[in-house]
Amino acid sequence: MQSIVHTFLVKSGMSKTAKKMQKESKETLTAVASPTLVEIYQKTSAAKKRARADSGSSSSSSSSSSSDSDSDNESPPPAKKAKAAKADKKKDTASSSSSSSSAKRDHGFSASSDAHANTYRKKHSMKLDSDIDFSPYQTFDVVRQHLPGSILDVACKGFAAPTPIQAQAWPILIAERDVIGIAETGSGKTLAFLLPAIARFGRTKQNRGDAPTMLVVAPTRELAMQTAEVADQLPMIRSICVYGGVPKYKQKKVIREGIDLLVATPGRLLDLCSEEIYGSHNKNLLGDVNFLCLDEADRMLDQGFEKDMRRIVDLVGKSPPNGGIRQTALFSATWPDSIRKLANEFLANPVRVTIGSDELTANVRVTQIVEVVEGHEKQKLLLPLMAKYHKSRKNRILVFALYKKEASRLEAFLQQKGYNCCAIHGDKSQDQRTKALAEFKSGQCPVLVATDVAARGLDIPNVEYVINVSFPLTIEDYIHRIGRTGRAGKYGVAHTFFTTFDKARSGELQNVLREAKMPVPEALMKFGSTVKVKPHSTYGDFGPKKDLIGLVSKKTSFSDSDDDE
Repeated sequence: MQSIVHTFLVKSGMSKTAKKMQKESKETLTAVASPTLVEIYQKTSAAKKRARADSGSSSSSSSSSSSDSDSDNESPPPAKKAKAAKADKKKDTASSSSSSSSAKRDHGFSASSDAHANTYRKKHSMKLDSDIDFSPYQTFDVVRQHLPGSILDVACKGFAAPTPIQAQAWPILIAERDVIGIAETGSGKTLAFLLPAIARFGRTKQNRGDAPTMLVVAPTRELAMQTAEVADQLPMIRSICVYGGVPKYKQKKVIREGIDLLVATPGRLLDLCSEEIYGSHNKNLLGDVNFLCLDEADRMLDQGFEKDMRRIVDLVGKSPPNGGIRQTALFSATWPDSIRKLANEFLANPVRVTIGSDELTANVRVTQIVEVVEGHEKQKLLLPLMAKYHKSRKNRILVFALYKKEASRLEAFLQQKGYNCCAIHGDKSQDQRTKALAEFKSGQCPVLVATDVAARGLDIPNVEYVINVSFPLTIEDYIHRIGRTGRAGKYGVAHTFFTTFDKARSGELQNVLREAKMPVPEALMKFGSTVKVKPHSTYGDFGPKKDLIGLVSKKTSFSDSDDDE
């Protein structure tokens, strides 16, 4: 069994773990092996036995036939016997190797046959970039064979089946592989990385002062809090969410009591890492982290957190002192070159799962309505839309503004017109933002005015309408804004005001509408369809230029002599 498990671990990219486990005895290895590895061993052993039995019966039949027909003949000489035995042994080995290889390709992860797995991936526009074909867990009956039922009963209550990203990410993470998940927000990514991590690294014995073994880094306070809310509902885990805008002493107190999962924004996390929380100068807050997840990694890069991300990964390290090798998950809505570069540096032999497209695309379940208006008319035109979309005064509507002052003005305007309205933006305190978001989610305050702080990552259920009073600065933010509706398989409407001040985004918006098979207003096409090339991440708008790429400079030397030749 040692050799089988060792070969499997090497093939799976876990060579360091294989070397460590190779030193242990067969009995110890069997005791600590995961159920998945034991299944592989059993399947491989069964395949070998069948191969030997088939070979033996064939040999026996041949021998019997030979004996009946040539009963009077002498037995073959010893040299021929040895040669025949050697050939049979070689045949046995080849057959056994072939069966073993077939068993390894299955890896014990099969939730269905390969044909069913490919059909499932095609249905959900899923791509798997891997050296191993991990079959997706399409039903919770299959998931229960690999994850504790006590966790699933709480986390997945009310769900008929895993979401596509969960179905494909779970077998990969359970196999202790690093994973890259590319999927739209609202696709169930939080449970996709949380459940395998808790099942593997959750402590059965919890003590005071335990340092976190799991770390999730998110770009915004709201997204971090959302992840922590999901974790707080799960058994076997102590968690805390740390972010800026609130006093540190409460967060430090909880950490000293002992935690398993730390959810954090980059800035506050690094602040806490620079302090002696445990009272020891050499104690690293992240020293025991075995599982690291970078959630919404593309947005962290957009917000300038690349250096902070590198510092955090360095603090975690590749091999924690408590043993094992760090497992890393990176989730993103897009797959640009900047994210690919980070993934190559931070992850070891990762498996990439893509749901939909590598590029950011609009949710096809959202009906997009674009109305070209004058800038000074937007606030006046908002009232007819509210009367149309908010007749019941109970359904949830999300109103987006571009700037903090504009959001405050719209909040006051709607409240003055009798609408139950609240707002979240940068000028609000953390307590005010938390309260407003909670009231909006519960339906107590059905209209929320927000800046792009709420455009991405937030899972707000049953938002029927999104109104973009001001168009965002980038087309990516527009797609994330309208993605707040039409979630979890439902449909929604996004109504957008577009002015002459936004004409630089006209071409990109037209492309988004056409890709989603939405009508393009004639007034929008009058602004032109030119798509501005995005500036280079290093040089901005000043280069390098495409027409100069590949050119080689030529050196020309001049003589200092005044004499004519």
